[in-house]
Order: sequence, then C-alpha cells, then structure tokens
Amino acid sequence: MIVGTVKETKTEEYRVALTPDGVHDVIAAGHRVVIEQGAGEGSNYSDEEYRAARAEVLPTPAEVYARADLMCEVKEPQPSEYGLLREGQVLFTYLHLAAAPAVADAIIASKCVAIGYETVEQDDGFLPLLAPMSEIAGRMAVEIGAHFLKRPGPRRGMLLGGLPGVPPAHVVIVGSGNVGKNSCRAAVGFGARVTVISIDESQLRALEELYAGRVETRLASPQAIASAVATADLLIGAVLVEGRRAPVVVTREMVRSMGPGAMIVDVAVDQGGCVETTRPIDHVHPIYVEEGVVHYAVPNMPGAVPRTSSRALTGLTLPYILKVANSGSVDAAIRQDAALRRGVNVYRGQITHPGVATSLGRPYRPVEELLGAPA
Repeated sequence: MIVGTVKETKTEEYRVALTPDGVHDVIAAGHRVVIEQGAGEGSNYSDEEYRAARAEVLPTPAEVYARADLMCEVKEPQPSEYGLLREGQVLFTYLHLAAAPAVADAIIASKCVAIGYETVEQDDGFLPLLAPMSEIAGRMAVEIGAHFLKRPGPRRGMLLGGLPGVPPAHVVIVGSGNVGKNSCRAAVGFGARVTVISIDESQLRALEELYAGRVETRLASPQAIASAVATADLLIGAVLVEGRRAPVVVTREMVRSMGPGAMIVDVAVDQGGCVETTRPIDHVHPIYVEEGVVHYAVPNMPGAVPRTSSRALTGLTLPYILKVANSGSVDAAIRQDAALRRGVNVYRGQITHPGVATSLGRPYRPVEELLGAPA
C-alpha cells in the first residue's frame, strides 16, 4: 500500500502526521511512502531525513494525493484539499466533523473513507489517539492562561501562583477527562487555587485522592458552574462528548460574571466550544475580548509544540496505519479491528458515526451495514 502525507495548510499548523522514524517503520513493513516536500519542516524534520528513511519526496500535495492509497494528516482537510480526495481513498486524521459541516460535505462528496483519530475508541471507551493531544492541550492551557493573565493589554495582571501574603489566582476547570486532568496537574504545579467541575464522580474522586486537599472538586450543575466561574481568574473549558459537538455549559452571563481581565482557554473549541462566547481563532491572533474577558480559542493548540506533538502522534497512530496497510484494504482492517471501526466517520459518501450524524442533523448508517453492501 502507498501511504502519503502532506504539509499541513491550516494556519500556523506545524505538526506532521509521519515522522522519519514512522516512515522507516511503514517501509520496513513492505509498503511505500510519498510525502510532500517541506512537510516536516515545521517539526524540524528535513526532506533529507525523509529520503534517508526511503520516502519518496514529491513537490506538490496534488501529486501525493494522486499516488497515496492511505492519506495520513494531522488536521481536517482544508478547502484547497477538498478536490484532491478521491473515491475509496482512506483519509486518517483529526476530523472533528461535528463542528465542521463544510468539511463533512466535502468528504461525503469525495466518497473517500474518513477515519477520525479522535473517534478511534477501545472497548473500554478510551480514545488512544486523542489522548496525547489532549494531554498536551491540557498542560498548555494553564501555561497560556498564566501568560495572558499578565499585562500589557486588557488583562488582570496576576501571577498564577501568588506570593506569600498574596493569594494565588483561581483556576476553574470544567471537565475531568484527559484535558481536565492535565490542566489540573499543571495548575497545581503553578501553585494556583484549583477547582475542577465534572459530571464524572469517579474522576473527581481520583483527583481528590491524588492531590490530597490541594484541589476542590464539584459535581457539575448549572448552579455549581455559575458559582465557581464567578470567582475564576482563569477558566479552562475541557468538556468532551466523543464525536459530538461540545455542549455549551458556560453561558455568556457566566462569562460576564468573571469580571474584566479574567481569562478563558476553551480547549473544547475543536468540537465547537463549551463556552457560549467562544469562537475559533488561530495562533497568529490567539486572543480576543468578549464581555471584558480575554478568550483563547485556538483549535490546534498542540500545533504550537510540533516536535513534541508529531512524535507523540506518530508513535500512537503507527499501529493503526500498519493495520490498514498490512490488511491490504481498509475494509479488511475495519472488519478486524473494532477500535478502528468505531473511528470511521464517513464511508464512501455515508456518515457512519452516530455522534457526527446527530450533531450535523444528517442521516446515519452503521459502517457494519455498509461493509456488506456493494462499493
């Protein structure tokens, strides 16, 4: 099978879907790799390193798409790539289609097979390919919040950890999954006052036991969220409903209650955001002010640390890439591997993920049903 990857075109996205080590492993398994020239530069991987790993370096993304049976990317296709997708081709990337109807329409029209990293799901519900980027984004959220609480600009002018005799900033984290846990870890490390709000009592209990009184936890309700947000200096949105658009749990009124110069980092922006005032922006213009509160809502946060992110991503996607390649066809691979099968969002023009279909208001067909139908 021919595996391909291209240079990411999303604004300020520096990650690459395959590192040279990943290319080496794919080729060692008996497959070929085609890669766009310059694809790894943002992560400090040169074309020479890819050639040394025996990849074929091509000058344009169109040539890579035309050759590859399996396209591995980091972010969802951009408009310049819509016309390059073709029927039966496999697209393996972060899709987040629940918040991106235009991307969904393009993928459906192409009749490719689109597998979302974020929806590959193990039997126990764990999302192995979302986890590393969630961990990075969770840790980054606190670093970013600490930076943008400082002046100059319309900011509160606070040191996250405070000083002897001066109380620390209050960090409120809504959600206790991978993003929430890692945000909590980072915020405790900064010495902040930390409150975590979640619907998952077992995850809250684990945080209580881990941090032994250094973290306040609350079961989620509109009242609990409103009460905590009103005293927050930094709010981190860490809500995830797998495959679906994130529910809005922080209202505009709650945002207003934070007061001037407070800070919001909505990590859920990839799935539409869990704060009513969230709108997606980018690394070039990373903040805006709404209701007097500074907002950071960049959908590809881990793209700011591409060397770390690319290595983590390739290490975890590689077994699934090899599963598809070694099986000889995507149909055989998704029949054999339940986690990969759950990751299929669109199969040859049909939405096959119930969360995506519900969020977009589109028809849904189980991929198992389509695998038995003529192509």
